[in-house]
Amino acid sequence: MIAVTDLEFRYGEEFRLNIPELSVDRGSRVAFIGPSGSGKTTLLHLLAGIVTPTAGRIAINGSEISRLDDVRRRDLRIRRIGLVFQEFELLEYLPVLDNILLPYRVHPALRLDEAVRERAVGLARDVGIGDKLRRTPERLSQGERQRVAVCRALLPEPAILLADEPTGNLDPANAAQVLDILFDYSQTRDATLVTVTHDHDLLGRFERIVDFKDFHES
Repeated sequence: MIAVTDLEFRYGEEFRLNIPELSVDRGSRVAFIGPSGSGKTTLLHLLAGIVTPTAGRIAINGSEISRLDDVRRRDLRIRRIGLVFQEFELLEYLPVLDNILLPYRVHPALRLDEAVRERAVGLARDVGIGDKLRRTPERLSQGERQRVAVCRALLPEPAILLADEPTGNLDPANAAQVLDILFDYSQTRDATLVTVTHDHDLLGRFERIVDFKDFHES
């Protein structure tokens, strides 16, 4: 599903990430750990095609995204990859339902119809925010905001979920609920889940741990 070979990414003279080889099987659940600044979020962005490597190869389901142009990378990302950002990245002026539906409003590859709307409402109900669809993000708690972000990522039914510290801003009860949602989706859809986390108490739930101290060079 995910194959990284001889990857190098540089940012100025201060940061360099080297990954000789990394593969992630379809349907597996993997945690990225390591010190702050070691490149965990950078690799998520590379896997999603948000940024491109300095050198090396990244393939998603056989498609070498590191060679695609911006338009084709964006198309692959919107169709195949669900992103859960650490800071949620919600639009403050939109109500919850429209934030969940946002991928369908910004890219022609996704068609917004009544079935999609019903799925969005169902996702919100499943994660406990079904009664808050008309609220704007400023009227939500941190845990509720994170659940909106998770619903948005799951709505297009992606084959890959990339989650950057999805529980980092949450209390233990909300953290467990968000992780349950991601794991349940991964298990029922055979979707690949890659999660950046600093919470080592959660690591027992993952099938594999990748420690970035092995990749990072200052």
